[in-house]
Amino acid sequence: MNSLHSFELAAADGKMIRGDRAEGKNRQILFITGFLSKRWGNKSKALAEWCREKDWGFCCYDVRGFGDSGGTFTDYTLSDWIADARLVLNMLKDGSPITIVGNSFGGWIAWMMAQECSAVEKLILIAPAFDAIGVRAREISADRRKRWHDTGWMPWDDDPVHKDWPLSWKWVEESDDYWSRRFDQVRRVKTTLLHGLQDRTIHPRTSWQFVDELLVRDPDYPVELTLTMGDHRLSGPEHLDTFRRLVLDPS
Repeated sequence: MNSLHSFELAAADGKMIRGDRAEGKNRQILFITGFLSKRWGNKSKALAEWCREKDWGFCCYDVRGFGDSGGTFTDYTLSDWIADARLVLNMLKDGSPITIVGNSFGGWIAWMMAQECSAVEKLILIAPAFDAIGVRAREISADRRKRWHDTGWMPWDDDPVHKDWPLSWKWVEESDDYWSRRFDQVRRVKTTLLHGLQDRTIHPRTSWQFVDELLVRDPDYPVELTLTMGDHRLSGPEHLDTFRRLVLDPS
């Protein structure tokens, strides 16, 4: 596989989406990060190494407003991050077949991208955070939800990781809209959901409920749910072995 090289893609607002890509043969892996996660972490580094071993292509990127990409975080919402993923896929779609690996919040974006892009042949969703913003709006207290709606802004949480990244109420409205249309047009893509049973951040019920709803609509949809002991970070060697098998399985 060729060595990794950086790329820039100009979005509609002129800001740059920045990422890294290595070209290869037979397959491309696109990694989509979780919420407030930069493109290079343990999972993306492992994926890049496995792709190097297989001589496959690999790609990861930062969304606008975060990491190395251009723009200010508060200027963007879910629809913008979907547009970012679409631009990256447009760059990759004329190459080898694509497998998207979506982590947490990136898993939800990965599902939507796989439904609309015919070049995507396989989908691996790691503890997918479906409708994450809508779920958050429903879980918080009524008083806090009202303040979010009335003021227009709220951080995901008040902890040090999230408190400096406020989300507009538009995130909630867009999340509800996309979630309501999640099964409007179902395109069959071989899909595996990988979720830790001890995940307290994204409960595994979100994955099995999604699979249940999907199979009600299309009983023959090629989907599998793999539940493992542990949490959604899948940081232990036994989890990485499962992750590796799912990524590299040629079937």
